[in-house]
Amino acid sequence: MPALPQDKLDALETRFQYIEAALSSGVAPDELARLSKEHSDLSQIVGEIGAYKKALKDREEAEALLRGGDREIAEMAQAEIETLDERIEELVQSIRLLLLPRDEADEKSIILEIRGGTGGDEAALFAGDLFRMYERYAAGHGWKVSVMEESPGEVGGYKEIIANITGRGVYARMKYESGVHRVQRVPTTEGSGRIHTSAATVAVLPEVEDIDIEIRPEDIRVDTMRASGAGGQHVNTTDSAVRVTHLPTGIVVTSALKSQHQNRAQALVVLRARLYEMQREERDSARSAERKGQVGSGDRSERIRTYNFPQGRVTDHRINLTLYKLDKVMEGEALDELIEALITEHQAAQLADMEAGN
Repeated sequence: MPALPQDKLDALETRFQYIEAALSSGVAPDELARLSKEHSDLSQIVGEIGAYKKALKDREEAEALLRGGDREIAEMAQAEIETLDERIEELVQSIRLLLLPRDEADEKSIILEIRGGTGGDEAALFAGDLFRMYERYAAGHGWKVSVMEESPGEVGGYKEIIANITGRGVYARMKYESGVHRVQRVPTTEGSGRIHTSAATVAVLPEVEDIDIEIRPEDIRVDTMRASGAGGQHVNTTDSAVRVTHLPTGIVVTSALKSQHQNRAQALVVLRARLYEMQREERDSARSAERKGQVGSGDRSERIRTYNFPQGRVTDHRINLTLYKLDKVMEGEALDELIEALITEHQAAQLADMEAGN
């Protein structure tokens, strides 16, 4: 069993005690929110460290009884030691996972972008299927989904749909969905029963606050235009649609909701998320040696998953996991099985990197 870094555990406990003392003595309002969040973030691992230290102490006491007691007491002590060894091993594993570096965006809400790729009408239908899958998945987790922009397909589904999914820890789970999703099935318009292969791209961007990304007024150009599209509740025929161009990067965001003011606000939300993600990608590229444990590259050209309807299976190519429960995945019920497996693989790679660095 790998040893825990005792100096780091002691430092975490000391920091936690300092924060508790500061909060109980009263702090300025601007410090209260920051320290309260840090206290919440540390409480779980500090609790596990306390349980780990207690288990070690209990084991020492049981060993003393084993050495100095009579036969009956020794047998009881031995049984206690075996139980404590299992408990200690569980706590060590839990603490090691809690010590892993956290993604600063994990607790954030997200901007979800789905676009039909190769496959024409069938790709648009599949994009619609993916959006409904995420809607159901979000509902199961108590998250809220709000459509920000949509471009309907000619026969259904979406050429493109952008939505805001709000809730705690949305990005931590949904970030594994970024990439190219491929579908293999017989389209309803196919008379010969031939299987078609289509694809849709999914992008998951952490939603950011004004304080995370500053957008200077002189860096953007806002154009008003007539909304266009095949229809839908978010498309109208007035001159209220807005296109925002971020001049330094060339990023263009459009929004065609009901009012010009609302469109400008929504477009800035999406722009801020894309700029934040661009900064994260640039930083991560500079730290590529530290990212070997990451599951998949997140590159949108990477095929991450295949949904095979004739065989009723879903395969995640990043971890070579196949589930023969396509219906439940598309209902959002079994999607967590895929995401949990991806998280576990990611953590295992992080642990391997951490141990290699020790």
